[in-house]
Amino acid sequence: MTAMGTRSKSGYDLDPLSPSERERLAQHLSPEERRVLLDHGTEPPFCGGLLNNKESGIYVCRLCGLPLFRSATKFESGTGWPSFYESFDPDHITYLRDRSYGMDRIEIRCRRCDGHLGHVFPDGPPPTGRRYCMNSASLGFVAGDAPTPDAPRK
Repeated sequence: MTAMGTRSKSGYDLDPLSPSERERLAQHLSPEERRVLLDHGTEPPFCGGLLNNKESGIYVCRLCGLPLFRSATKFESGTGWPSFYESFDPDHITYLRDRSYGMDRIEIRCRRCDGHLGHVFPDGPPPTGRRYCMNSASLGFVAGDAPTPDAPRK
């Protein structure tokens, strides 16, 4: 910990949100976003608003704005959910074993707000071989070179 708190390698604040701050931010979520992010739900395939997004930019956590993926790492997986082969910064994601529904998977959550994002699988393209399978309801999108909601402090 530094005087400013825990920072990622890319300079973003990773200190966990207080319960009151998390709830304040959650007030702006739609019922579907709340179900997915806070209740660990999954949106149906081929219906998410960011599935077909081809714009250049950064995908961020819908709840707290932490950058999660660059558009350059997005690929068409054919699964019906936005897929990426590499995270924005490995420090921004928490990995948890998920044995629900009779499967053994790796759930991914936002490191700062603990929001459910999706799962990561070992069947993605090079160079990582990973497929981060995301719920659009868990993501926001910042187009082009616009600053992300929590730009690193210099």
